[in-house]
Amino acid sequence: MHLLRHGEVHNPGGVLYGRLPGFRLSADGLAMARDAADALRGRDVTAVVASSLQRAQETAGPIAAVFDLPITTDDRLLESTNHFEGKTFGVGDGALKNPRHWPYLYNPFTPSWGEPYAVIATRMLAAAEAEAASRFGASRIEMTVIRQRPELIAWYERRGYALTGATADFPLDDERFGLPKRRDLQFVVLEKGLA
Repeated sequence: MHLLRHGEVHNPGGVLYGRLPGFRLSADGLAMARDAADALRGRDVTAVVASSLQRAQETAGPIAAVFDLPITTDDRLLESTNHFEGKTFGVGDGALKNPRHWPYLYNPFTPSWGEPYAVIATRMLAAAEAEAASRFGASRIEMTVIRQRPELIAWYERRGYALTGATADFPLDDERFGLPKRRDLQFVVLEKGLA
């Protein structure tokens, strides 16, 4: 499975668009979607799944075209909910200026202004696991996580994944993934049985 976020959005008003309809990709966003499709060319892509949001569908479109596949819509992949949706969000020029919004800003780690990060991640992971089981008949799912992220590894372990003891090389010199600031990066392999 290759997970990717939508391309840059045409947003001249600079609002937090969240789940609002009608936000399409910008010209650069469309180019990003084409670049993503080109990067996946030659891979074994057998399904393209996206949320119903226009920008997600537009990002999925070039990928679906490259592989001659339909786009399956799954709204578990939607953006998070957010109190500030439709508002500008900046110091002095947006929602932060208005004291009535301040009570939503008390905890950036949950976050207090919208759908909790753990709920988003659990929702997305459930969608990926369901797709693997239903579309591919998978009885287990395997993933790689950067060894240097013990908090992320622990999060997956709490959701039923287990370290296999296997490792995999991190693509240290592949500019497509960015060039790391440290050279000791390595993946660990986790696995989970699917019901």
